[in-house]
This record gives sequence, C-alpha cells and structure tokens, in this order.
Amino acid sequence: MTHWITLLAVEEVAKEGGLFDLDATLPLMAIQFLVLALILNATLYKPLGQAIDGRNDYIRNNQLDAQQRLSQAEKLAAQYEQELAGARRQAQAVIAQAQAEAQKVAAQKIAAAQQEAQAQREKAASEIEQQKQEALASLEAQVDALSRQILEKLLGADLISQR
Repeated sequence: MTHWITLLAVEEVAKEGGLFDLDATLPLMAIQFLVLALILNATLYKPLGQAIDGRNDYIRNNQLDAQQRLSQAEKLAAQYEQELAGARRQAQAVIAQAQAEAQKVAAQKIAAAQQEAQAQREKAASEIEQQKQEALASLEAQVDALSRQILEKLLGADLISQR
C-alpha cells in the first residue's frame, strides 16, 4: 500500500511540473497563515500573554512585599535584641543591688548578734566573777570557822578565848 501512495505522489509531481509550484496558491497560503496567526494571537496568545504578565506582576509584587516584611522583621528583631540586652543589664543591676542590700542586712544582723553575744559573754563573766567572789568569801568564812574549830580542838577552848 505504501508503494501505491509513493507512486501516486510521483505521478502528481511529474504532471504539475515539480516539487514546488509557484503559482497563485503561494500568496494565498501566506495570507491564510497571517490571518491564522492574527486570529490565534487575538484569541489564544494575547490572553495567555496577559495571564503570564499578570502572574509575573503578582509574583514581583509578592516578592517585593516579602522583602519589605523581611526587612521590617529584621529591624524589629534587632530592636528587640537591643531591648532585651537593656532589660538584662537592668535585671543584673537590680540583682547586684539586691545582693548588696542583702549582704548589708546580713552584716548588720551579724554585727548585732556579735554585740549581743559579747554582751552576754560580759554578763556571764561578771556573774561568774561575782559568784567567784561570793564563793571565795563563803570559803574564807568556812576556812575561818574550820580553822577555829581545829585550833579549839588542838589547843583547847581556853587558849583561844584568852587570845
């Protein structure tokens, strides 16, 4: 079957004078091509081009908007970081001040406790000294009484009364 089509095509070419025949059909085909191109441009390519341009504009606008938002976010992040650093410095200053005050209060309480302990120590020492004096006085009285008794027993009551 393929041979028959080839034979028919060769016979047609041989009858009309060659492979390309330059008669009135060539300009007619060119005009048809241009008209078809204009129709396709008006019906398909122009709306498609507008859709593509619209999509490009949409993407470009979204990209610019995203870049602006990103720059604002970076600015806000930098601002918040600075504020955070300031807040940390303030917190450290407050903590240092509170520690200093706590140490001052602790030092005052320690000094008061030491003074109270010193006062109690001095009071206890004076009480001990007083009790010592009383004990010595009591012992002297007892020693005197015992020495009299010993003398009375040894020497007798007569000698002691003469003295």
